[in-house]
Amino acid sequence: MLGCGARFAPPPKGLREGLKAQGVALEWMDTGAACRTFNVLLAEDRGAAAALIAVE
Repeated sequence: MLGCGARFAPPPKGLREGLKAQGVALEWMDTGAACRTFNVLLAEDRGAAAALIAVE
């Protein structure tokens, strides 16, 4: 998943398709939602990675 800051903004064109071609699912959301989702996935012992942009 990728947290894109304080407000949702769409991913760059082609990013999702490029990752999907490599077998990677991209979940693009605001950073707060990404943090919450990441914590749930960890609690469920599911594989996940996150890239987060700090929100001030």
